Amino acid sequence: MTIYALNLPDQLKHEIEQLAQSQGISLDQFILWAVTEKVSTLKASFLQIAYRQGAKGQIVPVIKGTGIRVQTVAIAFQKWGMNPSQIANEYELTEVQVKEALSFYAVNKVQIDTAIAFEQSLELANGET
Repeated sequence: MTIYALNLPDQLKHEIEQLAQSQGISLDQFILWAVTEKVSTLKASFLQIAYRQGAKGQIVPVIKGTGIRVQTVAIAFQKWGMNPSQIANEYELTEVQVKEALSFYAVNKVQIDTAIAFEQSLELANGET
């Protein structure tokens, strides 16, 4: 991950800090997801993807109307070797939803892989499998 110094007007920084705090996330996490969302919007229109606050307060991309996280679809595809049709059947999704989630993952791979790794480290620390 690249470190980037960002200069913000004082008022905007204050507003972002308040929003991040209300979401239960750090300023860095808020800015990262805000920029990711904007880049995703500009690069492609992901009509099936929305953001919601996760269980630990972080903002996560989900398949709109389902609550199924994009990272769940990515794990099923990459780690479990499921194809889009199998994923659609397993999670009661359409193949269009699955393919869009995988496309979104491809555009946002670094951020989503970071979230997956973080959750896995928490599971290991807590003795979960």
